[in-house]
Amino acid sequence: MDNDLITKDSELVAGFFKRLERMLTLINELALNYRPVLKGERYLSDKEVSERLKVSRRTLQDYRNGRKIPYFQIGGKVLYRESDIEQLLEENHTSALHRCPGRRPRQ
Repeated sequence: MDNDLITKDSELVAGFFKRLERMLTLINELALNYRPVLKGERYLSDKEVSERLKVSRRTLQDYRNGRKIPYFQIGGKVLYRESDIEQLLEENHTSALHRCPGRRPRQ
């Protein structure tokens, strides 16, 4: 390899360009998903929250109506603070060791 001529067809060059293409793809994905932060807080749309929580947008509306989930509404646009969603999940987390009320442990 010390005296080999490196051409555009060599494995080394092809591998370099393949890795470069992958990096460009990742950078483009980051750029598409980047959203500026307001005072250190990220705000998510109805669609984003429903996708993350794996619930329908109608279920989110029920949560809002039942005051189960905090949100902001500006005109017809509903936004959620990412930290509020994380807090909601933490507050409603049940440990695997948690025993359901009224159920007896197996023997």
